[in-house]
Amino acid sequence: MSALWMLAPALALVAAVLALAPLGAQVLRRGVVFIDLAVAQAAAAAALAALALGDHPPWPWTQVAACAGALGAAALVAGLARGWPEHREALIGLVYVACACAALLVARGDAHGAEHLQALLAADVLWTDWSQVGVLAACAVAVAASGRRIEGDHWFYVSFALVASLAVQALGLFVVFGALIAPGLWQRAGHGALAAAGVVVAAALAGLAASWFLDAPSGPLVALALAACGAASCLAPRLRGSAAPKH
Repeated sequence: MSALWMLAPALALVAAVLALAPLGAQVLRRGVVFIDLAVAQAAAAAALAALALGDHPPWPWTQVAACAGALGAAALVAGLARGWPEHREALIGLVYVACACAALLVARGDAHGAEHLQALLAADVLWTDWSQVGVLAACAVAVAASGRRIEGDHWFYVSFALVASLAVQALGLFVVFGALIAPGLWQRAGHGALAAAGVVVAAALAGLAASWFLDAPSGPLVALALAACGAASCLAPRLRGSAAPKH
């Protein structure tokens, strides 16, 4: 396996972190952590339905279905967050469960449904192609160009639904969730946005390299690396405090 062949999956992870990190900061600020799971599961269920009912249509049609499912779930989540703010996380969790069950039921009716469902949960990042890199890079540019507009409800929910549905198709739900939440946790630990994104990118690439050297599934290993990276952010304030000079 050549190093050049690894360039596409590596760039896909970099672009995904850059696209998702600003959205993840908004997710933590709003207290809607389950939104990624709910929206991504809705996108997965809609994509599986398109594959099953359309007899494996071309990728653009599957992506349109995924975006439609994600936008519907995002609209539902936004309504729940506004209408019942005290119960929003519990209600969003139920949306996730409902979408996950819908995905399982749809997958059951397709001969290749189980394979498609597994790919949407933990895709093999090593097989990411250049078209997916281009899509993720476009997402990163669009989110960066949005600036502070993503702080507004409508812009945030629409942007999140579209970016999440596109990213899940390429990288799987587990990697997308890790890339969404880990940078925000590092920012909360006192790091700047670019520094936080850099730490998470390094963790993602470490997971990708481990999958290559160990000949193990890349999706789960990258997701594990991102989960460990996010958890490590809790130690950063303590380490910084212990390193501070005592007077």
